[in-house]
Amino acid sequence: MRHRVYGKHLGRDKDTRETLFKGLVQALLTHGTIQTSEAKAKAIKGLIDKVINSAKNKQVFRFGLTKEILPKLGSRTSGYTSVVKMGRRLGDQTMMVKLSLIGAEEIKPIVKDTITKKQETSKKQVKTEVKKVATPKKEVIKKPVAKKKVQNKK
Repeated sequence: MRHRVYGKHLGRDKDTRETLFKGLVQALLTHGTIQTSEAKAKAIKGLIDKVINSAKNKQVFRFGLTKEILPKLGSRTSGYTSVVKMGRRLGDQTMMVKLSLIGAEEIKPIVKDTITKKQETSKKQVKTEVKKVATPKKEVIKKPVAKKKVQNKK
C-alpha cells in the first residue's frame, strides 16, 4: 500500500536521491535547460519552485540566481519551469523530457563568482606523424565444396 508515502523515491536511498536532486536543480539553474527522464523532472519541479521562492524572499542569497534568473521570471509565484516531451530513449524506452526555466532562452549560463587560478603546466608538445602503408590485398581462394555421399539404408 502507498498510504502516507510522500515524494518520488526513484529506486534510490535517501542520500543518493538527495544528491541526484541537488545536482539536477543546480544544473537547471546553471544552464537554464536540461534533458532528463520524465520521472526525475516531475520529482524536482517542486524543489525548483522552493529554491526560487526562497531566493525571492531573500532567505537564500545566490548572486547569479538573484541577478540573472529572478528578473526574467517577473511576478510569478510558482510554475517557473516548462516540460516538453522529447520522445523515448532507445535503450530502455524511458520518456525523455526537456525541462527548462521560463524565459530560459534569454538566460546565459551562470559562471561561478569565485576567483580560480589555473596553473599552466609546461608540457612538451610532441608531434607524431602517421604514415599510411599500403597493404597488399589478399587473394581469396575458394575451395571446392566436397559433396557428401548419401547412403541408402534398406
